[in-house]
Order: sequence, then C-alpha cells, then structure tokens
Amino acid sequence: MVNNGYIFGINGPVVKAKNMTGFKMREMVLVGIKKLIGEIIILEGDYATIQVYEDTSGVRVGESVESTGNLLSLKLGPGLLNNIFDGIERPLEKLNSIRYGFLPEGVGLISIDPDKEWDVDIKVNLSDELKGGDIYATIQETDLILHKLMVPPNISGKVTKVSPSGKYRLEDTIVIIKDKDSTHELKLYQMWPVRIPRPIKYRKRLSNPLITGQRVLDTFFPIAKGGAISVPGGFGTGKTLIQHQLAKWSDADIIVYIGCGERGNEITEILEDFPKLIDPKTGKALMNRTLLIGNTSNMPVSAREASIYTGITIAEYYRDMGYDVAIMADSTSRWAEALREISGRLEEIPAEEGYPAYLPSRLAEFYERAADVENLNDTEGSVTVIGAVSPAGGDFSEPVTQNTRRFIGAFIALDKSLANARHYPAISWLTSYSDYIASLENWFRINLNSEFMPLRDEMMKILYQEDKLLEIVKLVGEDVLPDIQRLILATSKIIKVGFLQQNAYNKEDTFVTLEKQYYMIKAISVFNDSASEVIKKGAPISKVLDPEILDDLYKMKYNVPNDDLSTLKELIVRIQDFFNELTKSYV
Repeated sequence: MVNNGYIFGINGPVVKAKNMTGFKMREMVLVGIKKLIGEIIILEGDYATIQVYEDTSGVRVGESVESTGNLLSLKLGPGLLNNIFDGIERPLEKLNSIRYGFLPEGVGLISIDPDKEWDVDIKVNLSDELKGGDIYATIQETDLILHKLMVPPNISGKVTKVSPSGKYRLEDTIVIIKDKDSTHELKLYQMWPVRIPRPIKYRKRLSNPLITGQRVLDTFFPIAKGGAISVPGGFGTGKTLIQHQLAKWSDADIIVYIGCGERGNEITEILEDFPKLIDPKTGKALMNRTLLIGNTSNMPVSAREASIYTGITIAEYYRDMGYDVAIMADSTSRWAEALREISGRLEEIPAEEGYPAYLPSRLAEFYERAADVENLNDTEGSVTVIGAVSPAGGDFSEPVTQNTRRFIGAFIALDKSLANARHYPAISWLTSYSDYIASLENWFRINLNSEFMPLRDEMMKILYQEDKLLEIVKLVGEDVLPDIQRLILATSKIIKVGFLQQNAYNKEDTFVTLEKQYYMIKAISVFNDSASEVIKKGAPISKVLDPEILDDLYKMKYNVPNDDLSTLKELIVRIQDFFNELTKSYV
C-alpha cells in the first residue's frame, strides 16, 4: 500500500512533495484537496517533483498527493472523433457545461462519454485465440469511420466469454480472454500511456504521397504518407490557413488538429469553423473524421506540453486500425516555450536561448512517431506529422527551427516578403525542400505520368535561374538582358502567378487534382521550350510574349475545372500551333 505524499513547495505548475517512496516515475497523481491532475517528472529518494496539468492557484503546502498507480494515459475508444478536447483529453464541451467560459479545477480525468450507447458488432467467437492488435468488435463511430476495437498490444489469450452484438456502453465488458496467468476483460476502450509509442510489426519504406491538392506541395515539395514535415513561418505568413487546407483536402482518412499554445481568438475561430466544414470527398461534415485538441496560450502551460503527446497517441490508435492519419500541430514553438518555462521553474541549466538541453531529444521523440507501418493485426496505416513552427521575427536560425530540421523530411518554409506581396501560399521555393522526392518518384511515374518529375525539375531550374537574373536586373534593369534571359523572367512569372499562387477561397482553385497539375506545368513547359526555340531562330521577345496566350496561362487555374481538362489540353495544342506559325517567319 502506497502512502500519500504531501506538498512542501509550489512554483506555478511545478509542485514538490515529500514522503513519495513507492511512487513511480511518470506516474499520474492527484494533487491537493482539489485533486488536480499531475505527473511525476523527478524522483529523488523520498522527494518528487510533479508537473501539474491544471491551475495550482489556491493549493497549499501540506496538502496531500495521492497515487493512482498508473502512468499518464488516455482512454482510447469510440467518441474521440467529432469531438474537441483540451491538452489531456478532457472534452471542452463538458468542461464548459461545468463552468461556463473557464476551465474548472479538480474535475478529474474525464474523457469520452461513458454513458453513450454504441451499436457493437462482435467479431470473435468462444475459444478463439487473440493476440495484441486483433480486432474483436467494430462500431460505426461516425458516418465516415468504422471504429475497430482492438486487443491491447500487451495482452493475449483464449476467448472464454463473448457477448452478442448489440448496444453497449464504454465500461461494459463484451469479451473476456484468459492466458496462462490471468483473465482480461475487453471493454469498448483501452488505456495507453501518452509518452510511449504504440507497438507495430514493422516500419515500411515511405513510397506513397499525401495528396493535398495544393500545387506547390504536390508538385514541388511532395509529402510522403508517414512522413514528418515542418512548416516554419513568422507572424501573418499563413501557417494556420495552410494547415486548414491540408486538413480539409489531404487524402488522409483521419485528421488530428492540435492547437498548441496559440492565441485564444485563433483557436476559437478553428473550433467554430471546423464543425461547419463539409468534407469535399463525401459531402458530409468534415468533423466526422476530425478530432480537435485546443490548448490556448492562457491555459495551463503543463497541459500545453502534454497536448502534443495526446494528439500523437490518438493518431497512432487510429493508425493501428488501418487508417492513414494526418496530425497538424500548431505550433511546436509554443510547445517548446512550455518546455522552457517548466525547465526554468525546475531550475535546470538552460541551453541556447533558455531552452532546455533536452529540446532536440523531445523534438525527435515527437517527429519519430511519424511512420508508415504494418500493424500488429496485419493492416497497414500511417501517421503523417505536420508541425508548424513560429520562430520569433521569422528567424529560422533560432533553436526550435534548427533542431526541427534534423528530424523531418520536408521543410516547407513560409516567406514574409511573399505574404506581404499577397502571394499565397507564401511558401518559398528557394528555401523549402522535400527529401521525399526520390522515394515518391516511382509512384508519380506509375500513377500519373513519367514526365511529371522531369517537368517539375525543369520548373525549379527556371525559378533558380530567375533568382540569379534578378540580381543583375536590380543593377542594370531588364532591358539590357538578352531575349533568352528575358524569357526566363517571363516564364518564371507564369510559374509563380499561374501555378504557385493558389486561392483557397476559389471553387476551382482551392483544390487541384494531380492530373490538372501535370497538364498545367506541361502547358508552361511547352510555352517555354517553344518560345526558346523560336527566339534562337531570331524572333524578338515582343513577338514571343503573346498577350492572349499569357493571359490563358495565368488564368488556367481558374478557368479549367478539375473534372474537365479538355480546355487545358486545347491550350497546349494552341501554344504549339502559335509557335509553329511564328517559326515559319524566321526560318
């Protein structure tokens, strides 16, 4: 029997307690008379340091610390989707009903609704042998997602009792299995510690793209399913809008959105807007496959630190069912600031810019949980992590951005100058990169077109050439350049305005299929190559830059619907015919 400890020191969310012999590292404890939720982060003999996930105002020295015997864990079961939680999986709607407009204290680790009845379809029979990960029942959680109840990874045994299919509550035991030593009751949920990755059979090589419908990503900086991506950018560069677009349009089965330490009005906007969004693929509410975690900048700082782990654990749970999950973390900078504040209260020796020395390892722990895997139950699933970074003043040399770059495969850098010029998405084509291009090239060749990646490389080459030419233009002006170089400037403008810029509020432009993206860069390539040939034969640039063709290239993103590319194909033919006629004059 573990004795209760008692508090002897309080420093914001950090509480120190005595008489803690018998408690475990990372154990969840109840702090004080209010029974605030906390987690032991340091154990030294009879003393412990506790990180409290609620406001410690009013807690007194001498109050007790009670053991729960469990690590900080989540309740994983039906009811997670179409819901909004705080950083430790407490439903905000329920918290709001307890104390309107404010976070109540000491309500415990309430989670998914225990009273709701679910239609459960039992999938096992008596005497079946079950192992960790096996599916023993299914529930239609939402219109879009079939929830699969799985045997917890650490248990196995023979089915000794099974209930018939029907309506059950969360705490009802529907299957009992027995191994050599003990009996295990399987309910409609399982518990899992947030800081421990869920086990898998093996990691697969990343070979499938996450299709986003955003041209600058799909074509220039593709994202792999199961990859880790960072989206750094200063204030006002559009990080949140990009993540909204990815949540709405990416071909992930499930979206987990973490609002970590952002402004309250921004989180409120997300919480109000997301439930109104319609899933464009199904016509049903997007929330049917979405889960939101909201932890604003004025909420307890410790819960902000935990919110990242809460989100990734839930994502892994749905991955284990065989789903592709995309997790949006906005932003990891605010999470790192929470680490810095807690580290300061612990009086740890600070590293660069006051961040704790273990910042890189914590970032690695988070991003390394992204994976494309074969699960224990032989299904395949993935977790793609997309983390926004908010460097102060847009300085990418600060510690969070630099350390994040070590653990990601795609760096989608947002540029303040592009945002100021109203070029959205404000993704810098010169600073951004994707290490997934080589591994995805074969997929694009088989599923789209063998020309796609070479055309992409050609467009990037033109943009890099333009960047060098602009240095000359700043000094002497564009008129002194030879026509072939002026063509590079003209083509790069078409790429930037006609292809890279994308209007999230335009019906035809908010999402673009891969096929349309291919024909768009094909049209630009045909223009550039044909114009280059005719210029070499002596045609002046003024004849090459036909206003009508340029206008069609700029507006093809608006004028060509995704489901009818005939106009775009006709444009390519018209460009070829125009330059064929022009060439006849300079033979």
